[in-house]
Amino acid sequence: MNLPKEVRYTKDHEWARMEGELAIIGITDYAQDKLGSIVFVDLPAPGKSFKKGETMVMVDSVKAVAEVFSPVSGQVEAVNASLRDHPEWVNRECYGQGWMVRLKITDSAELSGLLTAEAYEAFVAEEEAKE
Repeated sequence: MNLPKEVRYTKDHEWARMEGELAIIGITDYAQDKLGSIVFVDLPAPGKSFKKGETMVMVDSVKAVAEVFSPVSGQVEAVNASLRDHPEWVNRECYGQGWMVRLKITDSAELSGLLTAEAYEAFVAEEEAKE
């Protein structure tokens, strides 16, 4: 894995990258690979608030429907509306063009509970060893 180092990760395979007080959120490369071709992304409305761990986005793929959980608490400032027409961007560039939500975080202390790139890589290696 060649993960972006400035990004933090969850054990549910979401990522969050801080830009000022906003967390840019999406699913990891590992998650999109497991899901297969993504055909639809159901995004929340701007202004909606989520607590850490709540379902924020639904992703439909050719294999499954998956929930994307909020890695931190906050309010949706913006969504990547382009994913409505181009859900495949999540497969092609999950850490860039395939981002899902910009969340204004309400509890910055929650960020410390997210995994570093190295810790996430180790977690994924453990998961794959169990399969």
